[in-house]
Amino acid sequence: MPDLSTNLAGIKSPNPFWLASAPPTNSGYQVMKAFDQGWGGAVWKTLGIPVINVSSRYGAINYKDSRMVGFNNIELITDRPLKDNLKEIEEVKKHFPDNAVVASLMVESKEEWHQIIKDVENAGVDGIELNFGCPHGMCERGMGSAVGQEPKVLETIVGWVKEVAKTPVIVKLTPNITDITEPALAAKQGGGDAISLINTFQSLVGVDIDNYVPYPVVDGQSTNGGYCGPAVKPIALNMVKSCAQDTSLGLPISGIGGIETWRDAVEYLLLGANNVQVCTAVMHYGFGIIREMLPGLERYMTDKGFDTIDEMQGKALGNVKTWEELNLNYKVVAEINEDNCIECQLCYTACEDGAHQAIGLKPDSRIPFIIEDNCVGCNLCSLVCPAENCITMERRDDGKEVVTWQYKTEKEEIPTTFDDERGGGVGHYIPQPVEGLSKK
Repeated sequence: MPDLSTNLAGIKSPNPFWLASAPPTNSGYQVMKAFDQGWGGAVWKTLGIPVINVSSRYGAINYKDSRMVGFNNIELITDRPLKDNLKEIEEVKKHFPDNAVVASLMVESKEEWHQIIKDVENAGVDGIELNFGCPHGMCERGMGSAVGQEPKVLETIVGWVKEVAKTPVIVKLTPNITDITEPALAAKQGGGDAISLINTFQSLVGVDIDNYVPYPVVDGQSTNGGYCGPAVKPIALNMVKSCAQDTSLGLPISGIGGIETWRDAVEYLLLGANNVQVCTAVMHYGFGIIREMLPGLERYMTDKGFDTIDEMQGKALGNVKTWEELNLNYKVVAEINEDNCIECQLCYTACEDGAHQAIGLKPDSRIPFIIEDNCVGCNLCSLVCPAENCITMERRDDGKEVVTWQYKTEKEEIPTTFDDERGGGVGHYIPQPVEGLSKK
């Protein structure tokens, strides 16, 4: 059997699946219940000066089949006394010494940071996570994402923490920023031992159009909240990739955002994460999802020949290129398997109205056909097709030549998409004369 144990900046756990700081980690009862079912670690719901939370707190976006794809919350940090949380942390570590228990923290002054770090470390935590990502409620008070959006402030506070912390310090980053690597590098400059990303997106998930108030409704009013769930995974994956590819960063990464299955976790690991944190899926389906995650990950690792998590970490990073490095000579076209076609004609409509008019209809049949001369291989038809194995993308180039293009100037190289066979631009307007055009 493969070894699922992980080590994030010195924080060891029996597997890479942690609970993220959120309602599922609000109490010792919940954390111990999760560990009993197989979770490897937990980041305690953020501790600080207890707040009074609102009612109601959550909103969601559902798709046609009623599956929740996006989740919004306006809940803030813990509303429980610090002494109760510290007592329960101590109890959890007593019963589960091999599982990772990390304290998420959020306070204001240097003195408060120093004191709360000493408190949680005395309770026995394995590490500390600094919540610099919360996008609502706390940021208006100068905490949460208000820190995460100011790299210099972030660096300063991480430095305060490192003055007294004896356990590893994880810096949790906000996605509400243009370049995620800037706060990540600030975390490193401040002395942080690892980063976790992403926290939630500032959002409104919808509006009650009869009463004119956004969701969730609190006594006829509302506010922006934090958006998470399956819908944020693509953005989170890209940000994890950006941090993992930055050679000047070099910090371990805990990946967060839309993880529901073992496949989701594998994607994060392949893009450079050392472990993963899960929240929304547990709030939706319960702690029991770990019973599918663990054997699923084990089977994948066995099938691929990975003995440890470290062996698979970052395996996909080498295949993430900039656009101008992609092979412009690569050619695929769509192919329809008529035996699997259910004659819904969704592919025809999508291509006719939204793409390249490369699908036709025969007068005497409802089964579409590909007009290969028009097909650019965009893949839209296969994505909208509801029938399994009906539309596939088949390669047509000879695979021998790799062609990329660069528009060279004296000072820089600007990527373009010129094709010398056609003698002109392919879908991109180039406003300047093409001087120094070269094949790379």
